[in-house]
Amino acid sequence: MSNRPKIILTSQDLERLEDLLESLPENAIPGKAALRAELDRAEIVEPEQIPPSVVTMNSTVRFSIDSSGEDFCLSLVYPRDVDGSGEKISILAPVGSALLGLSTGDEIEWPKPGGGTIRVRIVEIISQPEREGKYYR
Repeated sequence: MSNRPKIILTSQDLERLEDLLESLPENAIPGKAALRAELDRAEIVEPEQIPPSVVTMNSTVRFSIDSSGEDFCLSLVYPRDVDGSGEKISILAPVGSALLGLSTGDEIEWPKPGGGTIRVRIVEIISQPEREGKYYR
């Protein structure tokens, strides 16, 4: 797909995600290759230089469904941080890897339960660790 939006990652997220990918068996997850492709095409910046409007790891994002205008929020997290709340999405999920590095205003296709897709737009980055000065390891 050639109309994918430009993505920006922090060097810290890149390092952590590469370590995660290396720790997984070759065919462990279907989305491994997709995440690798996203990392390979990203512009990399230092954590202090990431724009506040970009989705980084552990960011909480507000989305709008184009067809209905309905909003929902999710946090992009590492697999170990996913819980049953429905408020977090793993970076290893296809939608999770598609979110990483996107900016406010970008749109993506989101799979619907039972098949098909809906178009969603990133309305707001509610929280972003780098914007809040959290550069912890």
